[in-house]
Amino acid sequence: MAKRGHCVVGCGRSQDRIDSLQAELHNSPSSSNSEDSSHLLLNVDVRLNNSVQDLAKLLVEKKRIPDIIVNNAGTINKNNILWEVPAEEFDTVIDTNVKGVANMLRHFIPLMIERKHGIIVNLSSGWGRSAAAQVAPYCASKWAVEGLTRAVAKELSSGMAIVALSPGVIHTEMLESCFGSTAHVYPKPDQWAPRAATMILNLTSADNGASLTV
Repeated sequence: MAKRGHCVVGCGRSQDRIDSLQAELHNSPSSSNSEDSSHLLLNVDVRLNNSVQDLAKLLVEKKRIPDIIVNNAGTINKNNILWEVPAEEFDTVIDTNVKGVANMLRHFIPLMIERKHGIIVNLSSGWGRSAAAQVAPYCASKWAVEGLTRAVAKELSSGMAIVALSPGVIHTEMLESCFGSTAHVYPKPDQWAPRAATMILNLTSADNGASLTV
C-alpha cells in the first residue's frame, strides 16, 4: 500500500519489527514530513480490548480514521492432535485470530459508520473453509473469522463492506511451523502483496460479506 502512495497506519507487538518497518516506510513514495500524512506504526496488542480502544482514541485525536482496515494478526498452534494441544496454546490462537478481529471491529466500525464509508478485510485461510488434522485450533479460529465476517456484513451501513480474504498458501513463519522444510516452495509475502493490494483497493460495498481468495 505504501509503495502505491497510500498512508499506512499499522500496529504490532514486536517493537523491533515496528522500528524496522518504520524505517522502510520512511523511504516509501507516500512518506511525508507532515504529522498528518506520515505513516504511523504503534505497539498494540489486538488481543486486548483496552489496547485496541486506546488505538482508536488516538487515531480519532490525530484525525487518522482509516478508510481500509486489514485485520491480519494471526498465529497457529504447533502441529498436534486437539486433545494434546495445551489449553494456553488454544487460548492464544483464539485470542489472536478471533478476539483480535472482534476487538478491531468493535472500536473501528462505529467510526466508519460516522463517516458513512469503510472497507474491512479479515484475513482468513483455506483452513477457514476446509479442515486438516493437527491444526484444529487454527481451523476453528479461521472458520470463526468467516462466520464473524458474514454476520457483521448484515449489520453494516450502506456504503461499507467487510470481507474474508484467504491468501492461499504463502511462505511465512507460520507456514514453516506446520509445513517444515516444504514451506519454501510456496510464494513469499512480498510476491503475494501486490496482488492483494490490487484486490483490496478495488473492493466496494458490492463485495460486502464475500469470502475471497487472492
